Amino acid sequence: MNSLHDLLQAYVDDGTVPGAVGLVARGGRVDVETVGSVDVEGSAPMARDSIFRIASITKPVTAAAVMMLVDDGAFTLDDPVDAWLPELAKPVVVRTPAAPVDDVVAATRPVTVADLLSSRAGWGFPSDFTLPQVQALFAVQPDGRDPGALASPDLWLADLARVPLLYQPGEAWLYNTCSDLQGVLISRVTGRQLPEFLAERVFEPLGMADTGFEVPAGKRDRFTTYYRPGPDGGGLTRADAPDGGWSTVPAFPSGAGGLVSTADDWLAFARMLLADGTAGDRVLLSPASVRRMTTNHLTRPQRDIGALFLEGQGWGYGAQVDITPADPWNVPGRYGWIGGTGTSGHLVPSTGTVTLLLTQVAMANPTPTPLMRDFWRVTAR
Repeated sequence: MNSLHDLLQAYVDDGTVPGAVGLVARGGRVDVETVGSVDVEGSAPMARDSIFRIASITKPVTAAAVMMLVDDGAFTLDDPVDAWLPELAKPVVVRTPAAPVDDVVAATRPVTVADLLSSRAGWGFPSDFTLPQVQALFAVQPDGRDPGALASPDLWLADLARVPLLYQPGEAWLYNTCSDLQGVLISRVTGRQLPEFLAERVFEPLGMADTGFEVPAGKRDRFTTYYRPGPDGGGLTRADAPDGGWSTVPAFPSGAGGLVSTADDWLAFARMLLADGTAGDRVLLSPASVRRMTTNHLTRPQRDIGALFLEGQGWGYGAQVDITPADPWNVPGRYGWIGGTGTSGHLVPSTGTVTLLLTQVAMANPTPTPLMRDFWRVTAR
């Protein structure tokens, strides 16, 4: 692991990040490298149990929770979601992606549970942010890295329902919004708040004691400070509240990116998927549901629509699925995703490998950072 340590240390030394945690698990062996500090002041060294805002590597956790409800028989993948999300009944679609938001046609079919899981419901972000419908969506779907950015789920859903779909249901992969819709669906179907359901069905069975939508007072000393790169790409600017934020569960617990977690907690989740949905003697997901999550569901044209995010790879439920070895780390079947707060988590079913990178510096755009790519390159060996 010396090469991984040296890599992470180099990015700390040049000021790209204050610190980092890198984890590689192969079979029963787990190697963890910690470098740097929890903040730019160096108030405490980075540790294996440091707590990070994991942003969009929340998405596979939310998708797994939806699949638990499928296994429970609460709904099927083909069920229209408007039975629980009536705000989304009778959606309309812009006539063409470039059309004004008031130039619409009726949707040809309802939005289904499978549409939400595969991010093909018609709401979300394509590669072109200038489209009128996308500009309208930005007003409803602000930066999810801020836990206070969204109103309550009911208010958010009412606002989203007034934005037409960019594509017909099932036609296109669009980023992010469907994961928040999954979180609302879980709450509506179960009659419980998303944090409660995830705690009971995912976190407690897996021993993910440091994962949730808030950081309790007794754990604040392990919570890393969050930064954004300076406007010229140099230096770091603190991006969280003076107390670090996350002191209480937000009004909208985001299924797309609202969790905090640690390296070992996310590893426990990944190992459950590698074990076909089991953890010890507990069954969290059926093997069929795990296969659905970790199988690509996109056609080539759908991948092209999301090229800014997917870079030619596929998408399962809640995360990317690699289908072509474009780079040394793109092993076909590799499942995982990146987070806009500087996080990355992947698992490779064919080898039983888990790789996880946790930093606390925001990505400037959807393209993986040089640190992420270097981490993937080193851990692919």
